[in-house]
Amino acid sequence: MTAVAAERIPEQIFVPGESDARQLRSALGAFTTGVAVVTVMGADGPTGITINSFASVSLTPPLVLWSIDRASARHGLFTGAEHSVIHILDAEQDDIMRRFTRGGAGFQGLDWSLNGQNAPVIHNTLARFECTRASLHDEGDHTILIARVLRAAHREGEPLCFSRGAFGRFAHHAA
Repeated sequence: MTAVAAERIPEQIFVPGESDARQLRSALGAFTTGVAVVTVMGADGPTGITINSFASVSLTPPLVLWSIDRASARHGLFTGAEHSVIHILDAEQDDIMRRFTRGGAGFQGLDWSLNGQNAPVIHNTLARFECTRASLHDEGDHTILIARVLRAAHREGEPLCFSRGAFGRFAHHAA
């Protein structure tokens, strides 16, 4: 069997370091992710944060993870919360995504309620995972939060996606 020579596409090769943080961010941005909002109840009321670091860990037991920058002003609130809700946003919910970024409107004027564990639930998201904290792991400049899923919900719809610094939707192609 002979190999067919393919034309190589130019790429930037680098060794990640402080001086190449922008390059690493660009390389990581090539991996398209979904967009989620994590919510908790704090002493001052409900709080949320927009993330794209969500992943499944295990089906048995049902575990998921996400991470938060240790320099975030909300780090202690999220790592200290026993219960949280992770909301997966649909392609039309970029307004909700913006509410929970720095300086966003948060819960003001939003349709939400508390679940049985006193954690804020945003209504009508694409999927939802109501969780209890399982473990925390400090790695690099982030804390990885592993949570056990107590209840989950989902509906039909298109996910809100994040790739290369932009938000959009998944394009379906016939196989």
